[in-house]
Amino acid sequence: MRHKAALLRVQTAIASEPMNDPQNSPAPLARIAGSASARRHFRYFDYMMAAFVGILLLSNLIGAAKLATLGGVTFGAGILFFPVSYVLGDVLTEVYGYANARRCVWMGFFALLFMAVMSTVVVAMPPSPDWGCASSGDPLFADLVKQTSPGAVCQTTYESVFGSTWRIVAASILAFWAGEFVNSFVLARMKVWTGGKHLWSRTIGSTVFGQAVDSAIFYPVAFLGTWTTQAVLTVMVTNWGFKVLWEIVLTPATYAVVGYLKRREGVDVYDTDTDFSPFAKVDAVDEVSAFS
Repeated sequence: MRHKAALLRVQTAIASEPMNDPQNSPAPLARIAGSASARRHFRYFDYMMAAFVGILLLSNLIGAAKLATLGGVTFGAGILFFPVSYVLGDVLTEVYGYANARRCVWMGFFALLFMAVMSTVVVAMPPSPDWGCASSGDPLFADLVKQTSPGAVCQTTYESVFGSTWRIVAASILAFWAGEFVNSFVLARMKVWTGGKHLWSRTIGSTVFGQAVDSAIFYPVAFLGTWTTQAVLTVMVTNWGFKVLWEIVLTPATYAVVGYLKRREGVDVYDTDTDFSPFAKVDAVDEVSAFS
């Protein structure tokens, strides 16, 4: 029995040894400057950039054209998902630094520009009379289809979804560009000021300023002169408040994503030596200097 007890103690010690191994405990994050992170290879940066650009395009393409009413409040349906791109922008700046977030903003900018050009060209192309869609097959439009053609009905509904005036397109692209850069700048500077503490204050504070710039550009450029000044101001302030509220609601998710990515990447980026110009160029940084 004594032998069995001793053997059991040895087996228990061997089984528990990897858990006590310091190599298996989470390694402390390496603090690096923004310049060192600019061209460093990260495990998940490409995935985050793809998600950022994808959500940005989809929220502008799918949600922007629809007005919804819930509880007596009317709002653009895209507001439910567009702020997620700002949350991802916060995550990108917090985890990967301003320089890498800047790359994502430019990627989003050119993606929006391409989408606008493509939409303009495709919408302007003459429809085939035989083109069928959900509207042309809807009994509500049966008389209209007989008077014109299935293609004409489909073209009208297609234009209502994908067609936008040049003012709305320009306002959307400019507002995103300026607002996102302000958002990233404020978050990066606040991280240095707070010493990396109080993440919630950075994500919410940067959204307050970034979304204020976004709304202040988009609504006047897109609708001033078409809507009354009072309507522009009302919608501008209301949507700004909705977006900030969304940021507050999503704060726990932001904490979870930021914590996971920092642990996986093994670094914590502080933009102490970063050129914050949107047009700054960054030289490549090798792996040795990135860790120094």
